Amino acid sequence: MKNFTVKIKVSGVLILLQFVLLCIGTNTSFAQSSTTNQKDQKNQISLADPTIFYHKGTYYLYGTVEGGSNEGFLVYTSADMKSWDGPKGIKEGYALKKGDAFGTKGFWAPQVFYYGNKYYMAYTANENIAVAVSDSPLGPFIQSKKEPLAAPVKQIDPFVYIDDNGKKYLYHVRLTEGNRIFVAEIADDFSGIKQETLRECINAKEPWENTANVEWPVSEGPSILKHNNLYYLIYSANDFRNPDYAVGYATSNNPLGPWEKQKDSPILSKANIGINGSGHGDFFRDKDKALYYVFHTHNSNATVGPRQTAIVKAQFSKNTTSKKDRLTINSKSFYYPKQKAKK
Repeated sequence: MKNFTVKIKVSGVLILLQFVLLCIGTNTSFAQSSTTNQKDQKNQISLADPTIFYHKGTYYLYGTVEGGSNEGFLVYTSADMKSWDGPKGIKEGYALKKGDAFGTKGFWAPQVFYYGNKYYMAYTANENIAVAVSDSPLGPFIQSKKEPLAAPVKQIDPFVYIDDNGKKYLYHVRLTEGNRIFVAEIADDFSGIKQETLRECINAKEPWENTANVEWPVSEGPSILKHNNLYYLIYSANDFRNPDYAVGYATSNNPLGPWEKQKDSPILSKANIGINGSGHGDFFRDKDKALYYVFHTHNSNATVGPRQTAIVKAQFSKNTTSKKDRLTINSKSFYYPKQKAKK
C-alpha cells in the first residue's frame, strides 16, 4: 500500500488531497477505464520487460513470463519480426529453466548477448542479478556455480554493454531510496563488477518520472546506445502499474557518466503510443540495420496484466538546438507481434 498527495490550486487556494493506492497483483492498480488497448488480442505474446536478440537471420524474443515468472525465461523465434514461433526453448520452451542457474522465483528482465563464441543471458531472479551462458540462443542457459553477482543491496534489470575498446559495463537498478540506475565495469568473465568503478547514473526526479508523487520513485529498465561517440542511456520511469509508465533518455560522453537527462523525454508514453504502461524494453537492429525498440504495454486501459509485447521503430534525428542528435520514436510504426496459430 502506498500513500501519495495530489496538490490542486483552486481560486488561489492550495488544496492537498491524500490518496491511498492499494496495489494488488497486476490487474487493479492504476486502472483508468474499461476500454481495451487493442481490438484483437488473439495470439499476442505476453512477455513483459522484453528483449530481442538478432543473430544469423533469426530474431529471438525473451522476457518476463506473465503469470509464470517463477519458472525461467521462454523464447520465441521469427524470421520477419511479425510472426513468431514458440515457445522454442530447449527445455519445455524455456531458454533458461529454474534449476539450471541461480534463482527460485522472480525471473525478470533478461538480456541476451553474444561474446567469445558463447551466448550469455544477464537476468534478475530473487531480486538479484545473475549471468548464465549457453551454446545456443535457445538454451539451455546454465551456471556452473549457481550464484548471483555479489552486492550489498537488492538489484534488478541488468544490461551488459561492451564498448568499442572492449571494456564491459553493467548497467542495473539498485533498490536504495527508490529504484536508481547504476553502472560499473564488469569482469571479463561477467562474474562480478569492479566495485571501485560503481557510479549512480540517474534517479527519478523529473515531474514525468513520478506522476503519482510516490515516496519510492522508480527509474529502471536501462539500455545503452552509442551514436556519434555519444552514449545514450534509455530508461523507464514511474511504477510499471502506472498508466504514465514511460521511456526517456540521458546522454554522456563517457559510459560511466555523468549523465544529462534530455528535455524531449519521455520519448515513448501513452501520449504518443496511445496505450497505458508503455515501457521497459530494449533496442535492437533488424537484418537491414534499422533500429527498433521492443517493450511492453498494459493489457488494456482497465487492466495491467498480462502485459503485452510491442515493437516500434526508432531513429536518431538532427537537433536544431544542439549538436546532440535526438533519439525519437516513430509512433505510427507501433505493432504487437503475433504468435503463429498452433495447428
